[in-house]
Amino acid sequence: MKRRIIACALAMSLAFTTGALGHGDENHGKKEDRSAEGHAAGLGRPGDPGDVTRSIEVEMSDAMRFRPDSIRVKRGETIRFILRNTGNLEHEMVLGTIDELKGHAEMMRKSPEMEHADPNMVSVEPGKTGELIWQFTRDGTFDFACLEPGHFEAGMVGRIVVGHEGE
Repeated sequence: MKRRIIACALAMSLAFTTGALGHGDENHGKKEDRSAEGHAAGLGRPGDPGDVTRSIEVEMSDAMRFRPDSIRVKRGETIRFILRNTGNLEHEMVLGTIDELKGHAEMMRKSPEMEHADPNMVSVEPGKTGELIWQFTRDGTFDFACLEPGHFEAGMVGRIVVGHEGE
């Protein structure tokens, strides 16, 4: 079992760094985004708590929904997501492209006992609060999801739109 978990983690790591989960090379030449390579690099990098420009509360519920499920940020902003799990099940928020999230969700279905802790995600126990700090360095529409087995498939997904100031 331990070998299987290690193999899944290694495969996931390789998939993220080689782009096999749908993240192409469209942004790999830019220094600002390379620091998070393999961890939602296309939309930014882990944020510095001292650089937080605003906080956004996100509720995660057993209805398999995030509230809000659509978030707008400005490129360059460092956001502190305050994640409140109001349900009785563990939930998580994972940032990425929809292709990355689909691939990761498939791995979680195959190995539900797999533990993961990447800078673009946070797991929150029932009734608890978690925090994720992220700096958005690229314009575009990106996604977030709960990848606990069955949650993504039930529609526990959201969208982040990153644009210039005033958009």
